[in-house]
This record gives sequence, structure tokens and C-alpha cells, in this order.
Amino acid sequence: MTILNHQVTLKSRPVGFPQASDFDLIEVPLSKPGDGEILIEAHYLSVDPYMRGRMNDAASYADPVRLGEVMVGESVGRVIESRNPKFPLGTFVSGMFGWQEYAISDGKGIRRIDPAAAPISTALHVLGMPGMTAYFGLLDVCGVKKGETVFVSGAAGAVGSIVGQLAVIHECRAVGSAGSDDKLIYMTDELGYDAAFNYKAVDDLGEEIRGLCPEGIDVYFDNVGGPITDAVFPMLNVGARVAICGQISQYNLKERDLGPRLFWHLIVKRATVRGFLVFDFASRYREALTHLTEWYQSGRLKMRERITDGIENAPHAFIEMLHGANTGKQLVRLQAADE
Repeated sequence: MTILNHQVTLKSRPVGFPQASDFDLIEVPLSKPGDGEILIEAHYLSVDPYMRGRMNDAASYADPVRLGEVMVGESVGRVIESRNPKFPLGTFVSGMFGWQEYAISDGKGIRRIDPAAAPISTALHVLGMPGMTAYFGLLDVCGVKKGETVFVSGAAGAVGSIVGQLAVIHECRAVGSAGSDDKLIYMTDELGYDAAFNYKAVDDLGEEIRGLCPEGIDVYFDNVGGPITDAVFPMLNVGARVAICGQISQYNLKERDLGPRLFWHLIVKRATVRGFLVFDFASRYREALTHLTEWYQSGRLKMRERITDGIENAPHAFIEMLHGANTGKQLVRLQAADE
């Protein structure tokens, strides 16, 4: 009997927030791996903010997904057929396999996962790309030092939740913003943030940040951009460092959002602003994963997952994530998963 592979493809380029109608769910016959290839049964699929940029006609840092093409995305799963001795039957791997239940790979650019070290889903967040983004962004890009005040926007998300914990691990004062009171409780009670606020519930962002950061901000880890970043700039201390990781508040705008011109604060504060991608640090992934795994296994790094079931619901999970429904990492558990 022919096995069908269910895939989610890009049907149209969204204007503003993506809609379910921008995606197609299709069925294709499952192919067999060729010489040197492996067949992977995907168990978990990651949906991430960067995917919104890849849906545009001209992506800023990578090729856009073409219409009719499988949506880009990382997943983790099990090798169910192998013609590559480096990846025996039963091996767990993660890679950019896209929004589909099965994938064929020649083994290049994928990572072996040890299910004994942690649940395999963590390879898509705390022990994967989001974790490494937080690690390199805070420690390398910002060069965080003991005793500094670290402010994180989008602080309860997949990356932000790890940044705050790393700040605490490095004996810094961690302050963050998020979009619901439940997220604030999670940040302060479970993740160790020293202070946090709901940006949707305050009238004056600058006044709120000033009250929570009375000694100013030494490090700003920006996942959001927009009004929150505008409010942070005047609070930067002399020699502050700013890591631009994401700008999720801007991704779905139909018209350009014009804000105040605040770069003069960088002159007065002699601050440094640097944008980065985790891929800039590819040669050091092993270093980051070694430390992240140690902190996770010792209980110093905590995580939360929001799970949506079924490949057919991947667009819904993606859209909800863009609207801030997730606390921690948003994942899609695929029907093929059977752990």
C-alpha cells in the first residue's frame, strides 16, 4: 500500500498577519531514500517568527519560500529507513525538513539527537536553535557581565525565556516584558526574572521600564522592536550593549511603522547595537549545546512547551504564535509521532 506524506505548502503571500488560506495541505506518495540517504519520520515540528519573513516575496536574509513549495521549518524525528551508515535505523535527528510528516535527507546539515539526554522535542528549543540564539546573543553579542541589568523584550517566548535564565545563571538582574499576566507569573516564579511587566496593560512604557530598572539598562536583548525598543533606548547606561535578535512587532504590518528617531542616545551613552543570526556562530554550536545541556539537566534551565497536534494544524499554530499565544516554545506534534 502506498504511504502518503502530508505536506503544508505556501499557497499565497500574506498581507499583514498570515491566514489559514495562505497555506495548502497536500498529499504526495512517500518516496524511497536513495544511496547515501535516510528517510525520517518527523515527530515534532517547530514554528518560529522568522518563518513570516520567508513568506514574503523577498526575504531579507534567506531565500523566500516559493509558492507551492513546502513551508520551511525545523523538525525532529526518527530514521525509519537508512542507506547511510552514519545514521542507522532508529537514530533521532533534527534538521530543516520543512512542514511535512516525512523527509528524505543525505545527512548534510542535520544533527543527531540523544533521547537519553533530554526529551527529543527540546532539540527544537532549549537544546536547539532558540537556546543557542539566547546563548550567543547574550554571552557573545552582548558580552554580559556579573551584576549588570539585562532587559529582555518578548521575555516569555522561546528565545526570551532562555535569555532571562542565562542572565540569572550569570548573576545578573533580569527584567522583561511580555503580553499577559500569566506570562509574568511564569517569568518571575519559574524562570527567575527579578521583575517583569505586561506591556499591554501599561499606559507609559518608559515610566514602567524606569521604575523596574532604576539603575538603567546595561544589556538589552530585543526580540520585539517597536514601541518597547523606543522606550528602552533612553534608559541605556553608558557602554550598554543591544542585541537585535527579532522584530516580531514589525513582521505583520501592512504599512511601515514610523517611530521616534533615537539613535542620538547611542552617542551620549556610547552604546553598541548589533544585529545577529545564530548561524553566525555555527562553528561553535557544540560549545553552546554542551553548556545548555548541563544547565538543563541540573535544573537551572527550565522550559515550557505549547503543543498543537497534527500537520494540518501547523498553520493555525504558526498564526497563534505570531499573535503571542505561546508561553515558551510553540511546537506541532505530528500524527506520525509515536514515542
